[in-house]
Amino acid sequence: MRVLGIESSCDETGLALYDTEAGLLAHALHSQVAMHAEYGGVVPELASRDHIRRALPLLKRVLAEAGAELKDIDAIAYTQGPGLAGALLVGASIANGLGLALGKPTIGIHHLEGHLLSPLLSEPRPEFPFVALLVSGGHTQLMRVDGVGRYELLGETVDDAAGEAFDKTAQLLGLGYPGGPALSSLAEQGDAYRYKLPRPMLNSHNLDFSFAGLKTAALTLARKEGPEAAADIAAGFQAAAVEVLAAKCLAALKQTGLQRLVVAGGVGANRSLRSRLDAEAQHKRFAVFYPPLALCTDNGAMIAFAGALRLAEAQGRDGRFTVKPRWDLSTLTAPA
Repeated sequence: MRVLGIESSCDETGLALYDTEAGLLAHALHSQVAMHAEYGGVVPELASRDHIRRALPLLKRVLAEAGAELKDIDAIAYTQGPGLAGALLVGASIANGLGLALGKPTIGIHHLEGHLLSPLLSEPRPEFPFVALLVSGGHTQLMRVDGVGRYELLGETVDDAAGEAFDKTAQLLGLGYPGGPALSSLAEQGDAYRYKLPRPMLNSHNLDFSFAGLKTAALTLARKEGPEAAADIAAGFQAAAVEVLAAKCLAALKQTGLQRLVVAGGVGANRSLRSRLDAEAQHKRFAVFYPPLALCTDNGAMIAFAGALRLAEAQGRDGRFTVKPRWDLSTLTAPA
C-alpha cells in the first residue's frame, strides 16, 4: 500500500509517499521561515496562503522522485490537528479533494502522533514500549508509549514549551526568528559556566516542565550584562534547558521501568541535547532513539507513516471533512 502524507499544520508544507513494504519512497518540504522572519513570528493568514501555493508543486516533486503517478496512491493521510485552523484546512481540503477525485480513502492524523512515531522511520527502530520525549516549539511532553494509539501522559510543560523558550530567548538576544538554531549555534561559542541560570522544576518530584522562568532569567541577565555577554548567556540557557530535559527523561525511565527512550520534535535535533542523552544512555545502560535529522521538524513523511499504521481507519469521503486546531493526544485510541 502506498500512502500519501500531507502536513500543513503551521509554517511548513510537507508531502511524502510511504510504501508499507518498501518504506519511505520520497518526501519534500517547503519552510516558510524566510517569509515569517520579517514579522518576527508566524502570521497565520500568510501561512495558509503559502500552503496553497506550495502543496501541488511539492506533490508533483514527490511523485517524480518516487517514480509514481497519482493512480499509484492507495490512501491519503493529512494532518487534521492540532495547529493553525486555516493552515490545517488547506491540507485537509487538498487531501480530501484528491481522495474524492481518485476514489481513494483518506485519514486525518494527529500531528503529535506523527512526531511520536517518526523515530520508527529510522534504523535501528525502537520496539514498544518506550518513553517518548516530545519536544518542539509548541509542545514539551513525556509519554509512555505501549503501541500505536496507546499513550499515557507522564508530564508536560506548565508554561512555555522548550522550543518556544529557545526562540524567545534568541529574540531577546537579537538573533531573529526562528531563533532556536541560531541560539544553539551561538551557544557553541560561549562559556556555559560563566552564569548560573535556574533549572526550573528540576527537583519538583514530578515529570512536569517549566521554561518561562529560565527565559525570564536570561532576559534579566541580558539587560544587565549587555550584548557582549550574548554567547555566554546562550550557552548558559542551553545548558540549563538540556539538563532539565535530560533529568526528566531519566526520571521517566526510572518511574516506568522502561529501557528505551525516543526523542521527537524540532528540539530533538539539538546537538547538545543529543550529546547529553547519548552520554546518559551509555552510562545508565538504556537505548535512545531519534528520527533522522531531516524528519525532526514538521514533515509529510511522519504523517504518511502514521497514516499507514492506521489504514484500517481510513474511509472514503463524500466531500465533508473537519479539522481540529485543538486536539488532545490522549483521546486517541489504538487502530482497529
